[in-house]
Formats: sequence, C-alpha cells, structure tokens
Amino acid sequence: MTRRVLPYRVPSENVVVAEPWRLVLEDGEVGLPEALPDWDYQMDLLMRRSVRVDMDRARRQSGLPKDASLMLSAVWTATGSNLSGPAQHVRLTEAGHLTAEFDVCLRGADLGGLLLLDTALVLADRRNDARPSSPRRAGSVLWSDRAELRLQGDAPQFPMAVIDFARTSFPDDAAWHLQVSGGLEHATMGALLLLVNERNTVTATAFQNAAKPRPVDRIVLSAVYTDAARIMIEHALTHDDFTEDAEFPDGSLGATLLSLFDQLFPDQSITDVRLRQRQSPALFASDLQAAVKIFEVS
Repeated sequence: MTRRVLPYRVPSENVVVAEPWRLVLEDGEVGLPEALPDWDYQMDLLMRRSVRVDMDRARRQSGLPKDASLMLSAVWTATGSNLSGPAQHVRLTEAGHLTAEFDVCLRGADLGGLLLLDTALVLADRRNDARPSSPRRAGSVLWSDRAELRLQGDAPQFPMAVIDFARTSFPDDAAWHLQVSGGLEHATMGALLLLVNERNTVTATAFQNAAKPRPVDRIVLSAVYTDAARIMIEHALTHDDFTEDAEFPDGSLGATLLSLFDQLFPDQSITDVRLRQRQSPALFASDLQAAVKIFEVS
C-alpha cells in the first residue's frame, strides 16, 4: 500500500489488521474476486470484512490522548455510475484491541464499472488540545486501504427496470425496450434505461438469474445485449458530431458510445460504418451480430 506523507503523526500500519473483503452469495461467502463477469444492475452486492485495531498503539503513536475517539469508515465509489457514498461507520472509543464488523449492502442500480471500496481509520472528533505534530481535525486519516471489484456482465451495463408493458405505450407482448434520451453530452446513467416486460417471463427470469445464468438465460441476455448495442450505435450514427476526434466528457453518453464503437468496430472508421448503416441496414445488422459475437459462449 502506498503511504501518503501527511502533516501529522500516524501510527504504523500494523496497528490495524484488516481481513480481506468477502462477497456473500446465496451458497456462502467467497473472497472478493477481481471481477464479476455475470454481474448486472439487478444484482445487489453484500460484502463483509472484519477490521481489528490496537487502540492504545494507534493513539500513542499518533500523539493522541487516551480518550481520543477514532472511527473506522468504509466508503464506496462506482466509476460506471459516477456515484459514491458511505458504506458503514464504526465509532471506536474504548482501549485495547477492538474489532469492527463491516456488513455492507450496495444497490446494483447505483453501481457499474469499477467498484472501489475504501476503508480508513480516522479521528472521530476535532481535538483542540492536540499537539502541533498530532492530528486535530475530525476525519484526519490515520490508516487506509482500498479494494477493487470490476463489474461486468452479459447484460447491457446501464440502469434497468422490470415493469408491466400493459401499463405503458409499449406493445404488451414486447420483451424489452431500450430508452435513449438526451444529447451526447448528457450523463450516460441518465440517458439510458433498459425496460424489461415482466409479462415476458423468459426475459425477466434471465435478468433475475444474471449472476448465475442458465444456458437459456445466456441466450436471452446475448440477444438483449445485441439489440441494445444496435440501438446505441444507430443512435450515435444519427449525430453528425459523433466522430473519431470528438471529445466528450467522462461519463457522458457520447463517451460511452465512442467506447462501444471502438470495442465493436476497432478497425473501421465511423464514416465507413455510418455509410454502410445508411445504405445497407441489413448488412449493418449482420456486421453488428458478428461484432458482439451473439450467442457465443464465453
């Protein structure tokens, strides 16, 4: 772990003993993997870890009085949604060796991309009586670590909702509908929404099983992904400012569509693909099926 040079004393790293994060699944707990290949936005994440702190040494080595309150704080950040927030805080006030149990549940709808889990031991309250070399501000970091989990999957990586299409303007028997709204400068998370028809049990069940898909679920998810990719690329190609040298803000719809285009058509220009899509939509559809490797088992 890289140590930052802080303007106050901090304890040695071994005053905190942190167990690795564990991912809680239906059939038990596993160590936090590097990636979840079958994750989608319908899948909430439950994670646990234990952190033990030698309070006496932490205070003494930081130059803090024996009654100084500390806090273990866990926060999360998701690069795909550009969202972050507190996961759990545990206040530590006693002496000796104290153990904090973290039990964190994160909503799948808030996540995406790379999930960062930061845990820190901080000063809980401002200390006006602190020594010049000691931490005095509430939130001063005494120790920290970070865990990462890449969230990816067969399902399109944007927000989704399961609804009854009979209550909407969509055809009652349609299986899904991808909504794309706003301009290319708008945030991706606000511009895309996948709606799944709860009346279509095959599709709804496939998304429910996305964490552990059956063969039939994989086929359905692959079909949805292919259709969503087609709609997104076609939407991008309708914008004349969608070009190779265009610069869009991070997290914007334009940046997401450029990334998707580069992934699907790495050796082709946007001009060539736009021309083919306009002159031969059927050929473009076949090209896209090949690019996404529809129904291919990974």
